[in-house]
Amino acid sequence: MKAAQPAPIRLALVEDSELVRLGLRTLLGLHAAEIVIVAEAASVEEALKVIPPHRPDVILLDMRLPDGTGVEVCRRLLALHPSRVLFLTSSIDDNLIADAIRAGASGYLLKDIHGEELVRSILDVAAGGEALDAAVTASLMRTLRGSVPVSAANVSTTERRMLALLAEGKTNKEIASDLGIAEKTVKNNFTALFNKLGLVRRSQAAAFYIEHLRGEH
Repeated sequence: MKAAQPAPIRLALVEDSELVRLGLRTLLGLHAAEIVIVAEAASVEEALKVIPPHRPDVILLDMRLPDGTGVEVCRRLLALHPSRVLFLTSSIDDNLIADAIRAGASGYLLKDIHGEELVRSILDVAAGGEALDAAVTASLMRTLRGSVPVSAANVSTTERRMLALLAEGKTNKEIASDLGIAEKTVKNNFTALFNKLGLVRRSQAAAFYIEHLRGEH
């Protein structure tokens, strides 16, 4: 008996440019077995009205909208339903990028991304991963330089090893296996470490490691 195909990812699209929406519909239409657009909006107000009833798996979100920013949409929609939020924008603003991550975004990509790479990023984010453009990672580093008061000396050897593995893209389960400890211990240690460093997202922690700890002996 042939195994049933998994249900496609339910995606909501928030983008004020009709031309960009058309392009995204065309691209994602080529992957209809994996991703289906269930709602579209062109403004903050419209997004908050039309998206919640659909309870999408992923929200693909522009940053700059006619009546506000995507950060507001991200924060308010995530308060209603635990979707995964992926920003797709042309805006490289250090403060807005940091605000997006703090608001709960799972990824931040720029609009010059190749179509197939965008599709892979949507699939990765839907599966629980994160997606950051290289320029966005650099922006997070700049933000961390000015906002993280904790020095590398305050990070223990075990915490450094955990951060190094996290920066490689490993999950808590994989980190636990590599370190020979329980997955719950890894989760608890990361919670305490994030609080100590003033971080919210794993992507911030990876940027902190790259900027402050990688290469130290």
